[in-house]
Amino acid sequence: MESFSLILAIVVVTALAFDFTNGFHDTANAMATTISTGALKPKVAVAMSAVLNLVGAFLSVEVANTISKGLVDETGIRPEVIFAALVGAILWNLLTWLVGLPSSSSHALMGGLIGAAVASAGVGAVHGDVLVTKVLLPAIAAPLVAGIAAMLGARLTYRLGRKADGKAAAKGYRAGQIASAGLVSLAHGTNDAQKTMGIITLALVAGGALAPDSDPPMWVILSAGIAIALGTYLGGWRIIRTMGKGLTDLQPQQGFAAQTSAATVILASSHLGFSLSTTHSVSGAVMGAGLGRKGGVVRWSTATRMFVAWGLTLPAAALVAAIAEWVCGLGDWGTAVVAVFLIASSAAIWKISRREVVDHTNVVDEPVPSGVVTTAMAAVSPPPTGAVEELAGALPAAPDAKSPSATTTV
Repeated sequence: MESFSLILAIVVVTALAFDFTNGFHDTANAMATTISTGALKPKVAVAMSAVLNLVGAFLSVEVANTISKGLVDETGIRPEVIFAALVGAILWNLLTWLVGLPSSSSHALMGGLIGAAVASAGVGAVHGDVLVTKVLLPAIAAPLVAGIAAMLGARLTYRLGRKADGKAAAKGYRAGQIASAGLVSLAHGTNDAQKTMGIITLALVAGGALAPDSDPPMWVILSAGIAIALGTYLGGWRIIRTMGKGLTDLQPQQGFAAQTSAATVILASSHLGFSLSTTHSVSGAVMGAGLGRKGGVVRWSTATRMFVAWGLTLPAAALVAAIAEWVCGLGDWGTAVVAVFLIASSAAIWKISRREVVDHTNVVDEPVPSGVVTTAMAAVSPPPTGAVEELAGALPAAPDAKSPSATTTV
């Protein structure tokens, strides 16, 4: 095995911690629609997703090579730079998980890597052509392609199933949804687990423990696969609730269309080495499927919050990573300060999350409006049509003005 320094061991452990957060942060990508439509029980769904994430980690190393060889210049990158990048990515993952927003773990990682590399070696350390062609363009194209494909797919499934028995069709689509959700989990392993492999490989090269241009060693592939599988099994229930219930209401036909479209886009991107955001792909597919049913709607308030988080991911993670790199550059004590800050911040976020627990027992409940503005808007909004009709039915009928009984004495 490669010779390890203390800082290199810290980087590897931190990278696996990021992979763990990536797992529970992105579980919603594969299983949110499957859980929300009732195709699988929550705990069964996350267990299935965890196993397939682990399998997917062994299928390819193209995305890992994009991270380790393409995005930043390996020369001049120290292990401390990788550590700072991971700090930025982990904190962004935890913050967006806390508020239940499905942001991109992939872009958090790449934003952290870019910020730390620029802080350490200048703008020239980032390969701009790779950033544009394999990161930014896929970030824009993936949700659009997946969304359009899911919308057309949902419309097609409804058209083909018009004359089918309703219960039989729903049962068939639930089975198809389970299969497509498994495919998304497999695709997630081929894409997201590889990003951690790439980061660890880059750290090994930077620390002199691995030759430049090397592929990830087998132990790196195995450990990254296990870390993301364990994180997936924990469930990221907050984000699952947002993705499954907060964006739109899905029927099995729509869930099947969304999962199949997203899996196709993710697998194609993994094959081409694009460091794609599975979150962007699945979110786009869910919204497209929501619009694919006649009368279907997308909750644009939730979608807008999600879009804002997407736009902030790269710069926010980059800024935190750049500050962390500056502190680490002050010496070993600086690295220790950053490590303590990461642990303390993570513990604080976890403690805050315990104030309102979301788990497998309440994940399919409707999201509760949060924040002063959102609560105020909900209070003054007119009740839904069904509620008005129910209230009208509960009230006594008004007497006919023309009938004698209409006259009352006060």
